[in-house]
Amino acid sequence: MGYPPLMHRRFALTLLAFAALAVALTGCSRASSPSSELRSLTVDEVAARIAANDGQTFVYDNNEKDRYTKSHVPGARWLEYDRVVASDLPANKAATLVFYCASEL
Repeated sequence: MGYPPLMHRRFALTLLAFAALAVALTGCSRASSPSSELRSLTVDEVAARIAANDGQTFVYDNNEKDRYTKSHVPGARWLEYDRVVASDLPANKAATLVFYCASEL
């Protein structure tokens, strides 16, 4: 399934924004966790991490619930984008958290 280049850019920007939210909610910072890294991932990188099934990558869909129900990345867990709390996330601060949503704009 191919997406237009603009969709890839929006996807990457969305991943980055939600990763920042996850870091803020879990209290991670470079000072408390030198190995923490905040960056965007390409669709191919996310696919490879999902395929690895290493237990260290957690994928969260932040679309509207009906959109998630119709279609989502395999293995993704739905979280309401404006109600993410630390208890929704894994305790392992070294884990990779991937948040995504789509924008029709």
